[in-house]
Amino acid sequence: MSKPAPNEQVTQHIAKMTPQVAQTMQAIREVILESSPEIDEHIKWNSPAFYYTGEMKAFDAKEYKRDLVVYNLRKNGSIMLVFPTGATINDTTGILEGNYTDGRRMITVTNITDLQNKKQALQTVIKQWLDLIEK
Repeated sequence: MSKPAPNEQVTQHIAKMTPQVAQTMQAIREVILESSPEIDEHIKWNSPAFYYTGEMKAFDAKEYKRDLVVYNLRKNGSIMLVFPTGATINDTTGILEGNYTDGRRMITVTNITDLQNKKQALQTVIKQWLDLIEK
């Protein structure tokens, strides 16, 4: 039996969650994917993750330059969106949280309403990140 395609793996992962969490995860997924046709998804670090699919200059894989964002499910049901290279983004929206020495930044989404309130800022940050890619 062949392994499911990456997007099917993400669908299966989301389907294992409680209905409310699954609904929020799916809505975030749609917001991220509709931000750019150059973003795709897979499971990385045991969670849904999104990455840039286009051509890039060579880089050290440990720099995570292709990785955009990965889900981190919290015990309270909220979803933390971890941007591994978020510190490089010129976040004009103020939505990115945290100041980690490894360059991570986060956005916490508590539910669908919270996502709706943050959707425009989230998509702006994604586009700002895409503008930084060395092609």
